[in-house]
Amino acid sequence: MWGKWIDCRVRPGAREAFAAGQRRWSAISDQPGLVGQTGGWAPGADRALLLALWSDEPAYARFLRERHDRAAAHAAQQDDYEAIEVATGPVVLTMPGSAPALPDALTRATVLRAADCRLHPGRADHFLHVQREVWAPGMAAAHGMLGGTVTRLAPDRYLVTTLWTTPAAHHAYTTDHLPSLLPRASVPTDVRALTGHLLPLEPTWHVGADV
Repeated sequence: MWGKWIDCRVRPGAREAFAAGQRRWSAISDQPGLVGQTGGWAPGADRALLLALWSDEPAYARFLRERHDRAAAHAAQQDDYEAIEVATGPVVLTMPGSAPALPDALTRATVLRAADCRLHPGRADHFLHVQREVWAPGMAAAHGMLGGTVTRLAPDRYLVTTLWTTPAAHHAYTTDHLPSLLPRASVPTDVRALTGHLLPLEPTWHVGADV
């Protein structure tokens, strides 16, 4: 799979216009290779965060060539944000959860937990080992975790995203499971900087792939 992380700093007073434009991205639901797209507002900020997943890089590249500019013009959001950061890369790990597949997880989730991790040099292999052996099974054991991905956005930058049924389910994970996982993960050994988001998802921003 191929992941895309979009960070939009929306102009003051333009939230409603931006949200209306975001709903128009549903027009790409028939695009071949789209797994799904979801997003929402970062709490307490005029900042929209979006996660898109594609079957592979060629499918995403085809979308850029054939459809993206037309879809962006239809969404008409260019005057609604003052800055945008887009990062893409391969999904190097999928995390199992209670959903049978990621498209279902994207549809059912109401909350996205994202951890944007910048690693110390030379720590990528150990970081991924910890994701596979500690975090993936630990989160899969938590009630309400639907599924997740780890996307390599740069050689030293990885985005860890997990989808949850409800905020309460994620909170229960942080109290019942997280304390026992943290000592095993040794996060500071691998991660030099981490930006975390607990993102309430906007249902009308969800773009599901047509099947």
